[in-house]
Amino acid sequence: MFETAPYFSDLASWSDNGSAVWVKTPDGIRLRMSHWPASTSKGTVFILPGRTEYCEKYANVARLLNDHNLGVLAIDWRGQGLADRFGRTPMVGHVEKFADYQTDIDAIIDYAAAAELPKPWFMLAHSMGGAIGLRTLLRRSEFSSVGFSGPMWGIHLAPHLRPITKPLSSLMSLTPLKDNFAASTQHGPIVFENAFDDNKLTRSKIEWDVMKTHLERYPSLQLGGPSYQWLYEALSECDALAKLAAPNVPCLCLLGDNERIVDTKRIHDRMTSWPNGTLRMVRPGEHETLMEDPEVTDGLVAELVTHFLSSSA
Repeated sequence: MFETAPYFSDLASWSDNGSAVWVKTPDGIRLRMSHWPASTSKGTVFILPGRTEYCEKYANVARLLNDHNLGVLAIDWRGQGLADRFGRTPMVGHVEKFADYQTDIDAIIDYAAAAELPKPWFMLAHSMGGAIGLRTLLRRSEFSSVGFSGPMWGIHLAPHLRPITKPLSSLMSLTPLKDNFAASTQHGPIVFENAFDDNKLTRSKIEWDVMKTHLERYPSLQLGGPSYQWLYEALSECDALAKLAAPNVPCLCLLGDNERIVDTKRIHDRMTSWPNGTLRMVRPGEHETLMEDPEVTDGLVAELVTHFLSSSA
């Protein structure tokens, strides 16, 4: 029913049970979805990755969730990973409308239903996936509970850039340069263009090196900075979401205490008013709270599992 897609199991240092398929959206975009089934399943976790990410990056998280008898499904969003890309160069993160990501997640849900993946269904959304996931929870009811990691409910901007970033990206989105790299963004992957010391992703040198190895071995997974169009659409979506009440879905949100990529004020504001919502500060922590050394990641995944299963009991 679904065509087999490439899945890079050699990136894992264990016997990886993952596989992947191609899924076509109603607007004709080819997405890649990866599945890690649990031998005995208590449900399925839908992983919604962040911008620049790809399915294999979450293989270790999937393994840990499998150990807790939860199956896992992840996606390469349009414009990244092995999914169809857009813009004048494959290295720019570009999307025409942020709402297009809802078409992608609808395709995930349709696939999961067709494949009869075990219920209850849970959502685990990181960074950009956090904005996509929040919008989904406001319009669909399939998920019993949600976990967020550094959700992009706002984008961290330097004080001198805040007044001009949205107007500039809005203006550029109306020109032929809309799919160019936004000003001051990097043209290559973060792990190639930055040193580990004081990086904004992780405190784990092991995980930092793993990310580099993935992208060195499979350059097709690489992605650079966002386009002007993506930036304008993302800022607009974050502003729109901030005006809406939180959904009545049990929520556990992980936030690094040294977060410097997304807007932490927006996260605190959101979680303060979220019914059945808990904000879990990760100390010390950066943006990738689930890409840390095992003593951190294993514990956080265990907390997420407890959260998921208690909400469906």
